[in-house]
Amino acid sequence: MIAYIIRRLISVIPITLGVLMLTFLLFRVIGGNPAYRIAGKNATPAKIAQITRDRGYDKPYFVNFQNFPRQVFDAQFPRMIGKLVRGDFGESITTKEKVRNILIEGAWPSICLTMPLFFLNLMIAVALALVAAYYRNTWVDRSLVVLSTVGMSVSSLVYIMVAQFWLAGEWRLFPVWGFEGPQYLALPLLIGVVAGVGGSVRFYRTVVLDEMFQDYVRTARAKGVSPQRILFSHVLRNALIPILTNVIIALPFLYTGSLLLESFFGIPGLGRQLVMAIPNGDEDVIYAETFLGSMLFVVANTLTDIAYTWADPRIRLK
Repeated sequence: MIAYIIRRLISVIPITLGVLMLTFLLFRVIGGNPAYRIAGKNATPAKIAQITRDRGYDKPYFVNFQNFPRQVFDAQFPRMIGKLVRGDFGESITTKEKVRNILIEGAWPSICLTMPLFFLNLMIAVALALVAAYYRNTWVDRSLVVLSTVGMSVSSLVYIMVAQFWLAGEWRLFPVWGFEGPQYLALPLLIGVVAGVGGSVRFYRTVVLDEMFQDYVRTARAKGVSPQRILFSHVLRNALIPILTNVIIALPFLYTGSLLLESFFGIPGLGRQLVMAIPNGDEDVIYAETFLGSMLFVVANTLTDIAYTWADPRIRLK
């Protein structure tokens, strides 16, 4: 297993390079010279040329054949990779603040929002899925399926606008903007649960029902095992593989926060910072969050495979 884990961790390198390559192409090659965005609309050509020279935008994109072979990697993309590997994330174009400080400041509000939202969605969705599976083909099951389908069919923007207008604006039940205490997270959490639990219930219900028609369930029933014990001791344990996949894959995205909720409720997390960085062309912030996100995604995939061996002892990683 150790060799397998090492190989999977090594795979962080090509995957991260591929993600950064795509981001670089979108914002640096297709998006044009960032010096124009940094200098502003009224900048002189001399100012733009100075920024281009100081930040290395005048160098080749990927390989510097002009200084071959001594400085062949003295190009924009290799220099960006070198800075990220060293932990030098640069500074924000708009605020002139170190990106490292921006990430540190934004991580806590994002985690405060996404961690409770993650666990609430997980517990509620699994519980409702088990109830729907236990009472399958009854009015309870059909009602939960209909409500889940309706809930996941409505856009998150609709939930946000309706909740802000009625619950926060008209009825004054919740604060609508800011991050000054736990009360400011109540409404975003409520919206996140209502908007996200429907799809999870449908998925987990399907997983549980797939297990309930297996041979081991029929054997347990023939032995006189109670339906409750079959559901919680046998079915749920064997359904952990897809549940773990869905859960652990979502973990890397917790640090980036919720883009919509943070933007509409003024929560200064990483999600809101990323939303603001994209239209402003704040590439250092975009590269840093993309770099960290891709690394966490690969690590989460490795943890998923390791968790499989705990959930099902028949699985062996080779």
